[in-house]
This record gives sequence, structure tokens and C-alpha cells, in this order.
Amino acid sequence: MIDKKKKRSITRREFIGKTAAAAAFTIVPRYVLGGNGYTAPSDKLNMACIGVGGMGYNDTVGVNSENIYALCDVDDERAAKAYEKFPKAKLYKDFRVLLDQEKEIDAVTVSTPDHTHAVAAMMAMKMGKHAYVQKPLTHTVQEARKLAETARVMKVATQMGNQGHAGEGARLINEWIWSGAIGDVYEAHVWTNRPIWPQGIDRPKENPVVPSTLDWDLWQGPAPKRPYHPAYLPFSWRGWLDYGTGALGDMGAHLMDQPFWALKLGDPVSVQASSSPINDETYPQSSMVTYQFPARKSMVPVKLVWYDGGLRPPRPEELEDGERMGDSGGGVLFVGTKGKLSCGTYGRDPVLLPKARMKDFDPPPKTIPRSPGIREEWIVACKTGSPTTSNFDYAGKLTETMLLGCIALRVADKHTTLQWDGPNMRFTNLDKANRYIDKKYRKGWAL
Repeated sequence: MIDKKKKRSITRREFIGKTAAAAAFTIVPRYVLGGNGYTAPSDKLNMACIGVGGMGYNDTVGVNSENIYALCDVDDERAAKAYEKFPKAKLYKDFRVLLDQEKEIDAVTVSTPDHTHAVAAMMAMKMGKHAYVQKPLTHTVQEARKLAETARVMKVATQMGNQGHAGEGARLINEWIWSGAIGDVYEAHVWTNRPIWPQGIDRPKENPVVPSTLDWDLWQGPAPKRPYHPAYLPFSWRGWLDYGTGALGDMGAHLMDQPFWALKLGDPVSVQASSSPINDETYPQSSMVTYQFPARKSMVPVKLVWYDGGLRPPRPEELEDGERMGDSGGGVLFVGTKGKLSCGTYGRDPVLLPKARMKDFDPPPKTIPRSPGIREEWIVACKTGSPTTSNFDYAGKLTETMLLGCIALRVADKHTTLQWDGPNMRFTNLDKANRYIDKKYRKGWAL
């Protein structure tokens, strides 16, 4: 006899998880039943993709192994390519409506401008949905902290879309540094070719007509309302304080990621910045940000310096004349007590300096599990509960650190090295800077 008190229906998510976990114990291989590479429909996640133009299109196609259940975008023209590729998907303009109405969704990708990342991801996670969010994870420090906390409470699979984190180069850098190839690393320099959009400019005065394909009010989301202008989108929003996080927020997730992971960094103790002129509308044309990190277990204190807008670190004497450090997009230079190590954007092509050292270099064993890809890694985690490497615990702390630099830029005129109390999430020596840790949200858009 069935005990009705103990009887309950299994949820769709539990079914997917149980079947995925049991796959290794299936007696008859799946390819026998459905062909090589076959995935049963019942094993697929229902995906909702929020923001499907530009990089959002790549993210949507990148999770195409699953069921693309719903697409959401405020701009029909930018989203047209995705709409055409996935004609069976349900279409929405407002992700709040999508998440409220579509109860069959298992997971979401969020590939909107920075200022709406946290609102969309938080709503989804509170409803028990797994979340993949483009970099930078959030628009503010507090948002990053809250997303990480919520992900832990809800026990959902999370990943930030900094694809270089899944690459071979990032793992080699870690293994080399952890093996002592360049000794104790006490300094790191990080630079980028960004910005490649306008910064250091004022708000436009013209009020052109909003394109018929764009819901401008929804695009603004939690940001203060302002008249439409093509200077803000589809790509230039990165330079505007209300919408983006500048060059540091855009590329820090790809470039600062390497020292952050390899050097096991956490909260910095201080940050200070200098830049070309900055206003209340956009980030500066060029900047330099210096972080100080304390000792971590067996690792010594580290100074990390960020450069953008054409600025670069001093050229190492180990480079030969005409030899480029990094690549056209930027790079990282690690300075240790026994040598130097450099790589390109996304951790590509790591090399000991001088390069002649590579001839006699005996690489250490590959101890870090290799990744199938940043999105693929997350999909497996959604189904099995396996860990992801750029989950919101890691990505949240990395994002916090990047955005502390953005705050330092906004108060650079105070000529102060900001002292940071990470656990209490506050600057201890300049209260003005604390106002930028969080932001005000328009009604209907709060976390």
C-alpha cells in the first residue's frame, strides 16, 4: 500500500538531474538507441535566453544542445537573427513577464547590457532557475555580492561568461605559477586595447525618434530615464556610467581573471586610480588602476596594475627589440622572484620571459581538469550538480574587484588611495566612494 503522506510527484528538474546522474550506469549505451551523440528530449533543459542580439546570439547558439524554450529581447531588429534560427521559441520583450509566465523554464542565459544583469539573474535564481550571465557579472559591487549569496542559498548552477576561463592557457598559467616556475609572484600588470567605443564625452542634446523595433523604456530597465539616442546602443553603452562599466568592466573579466585565479586573490586592501578627464556621464578615455592584495596562505602580497586607453606597463628588459608582449587585444605580465611570465588576451599563449627559457622548461603535470567550454561546463552543472569554475562565488569576487577600480576612477579627483574593508563592503577612509557601491533602481526593477 502506498503511503499517501510520503507520496509526491517528481519535478521535471529532479528527473533531468536523476537521469543525467544515472547515465553512467545505463546498461544499453544511448547511441545504440538514438544514434551517436543522441540526447533524449527528456534530458534537455528548457532554456530561456534573455538578450539575444550580439554576444547574446552567441550565448543562445552556445546552449543549443538544450531546448531553446523562450527568447527575450527589447529590440526586434537586433534579435531577428535569433528569432529566425529558433522559430519554435516563445518570444518576449520583458524578461519579468517571461519568468513570471513560463514555469517550465529550467535555466536562463542573461546577455543584456551590464545594468540589467543583476535584476534578471536575481529574479531567475529566486525562482530556482540556473543562471549563466555575461561578463561583467553585475553593474555594482553590491549586486555582485548579492548574486553570489543568492546562488549559494538557492543551490543553483551558475557561470559567468568569461570564456577565457575555460581555456587551456588559463590552466597552464595556474599550473606553471603553482609549481614555482617564476618563484613568488609579487606583481602583475594587466592591459587592454579598450575602449573601442566613445568615452570621456558628455550626454548628447539631440532627441531623435526611437526606432519602431526598440522598446526604449524596457532597454533602460533599472537605470534613470533619459531620452533615446543612438549614442547609447547597441554597443556604445559600455562607456556610459548608467549602463556599462567601461574598459575595466568589459575586459577585466578576461584579463584580470588570469592573475585573480592563478594568484588566488580575494578582497584587495586598497585601490587607487588615475585617468584622463572624467565626467558624470562616461568613463575616461584612458586610465590606470593600482590594487594592493594581502598575503594569502603561502603566497606573498601582490600589487596588480590595470591599464587601458593606450597605456601599457613598462616594457620588460627580457623582451628583444621588436618583440611584442601580449597580443593586439592586451595581455598580462606576472613578475616573480625567479622570473616573469606573460600571456595574451583570454590567457592565450602563455610564455616564460625571456622566451629562450621555454627551450629548457619542463612543464609540470596538468593537474587542473580541462573544460569542455564555458557554456558546456555550466550545462553539465545544471544537470548533475557538478562544480563550475567561474561560478558566482568566484566570478562575484572577481567582479567586485573590477568594479572597485571603476569606483576609484569616479573619485580620482580626491587624490586618495581607497582603503577597502571587503567583509563589511565599505571604504574606510572616503565616505563619498561608498555611494557608488550600490545604485538606485527605477520602480519595478529592484533586486
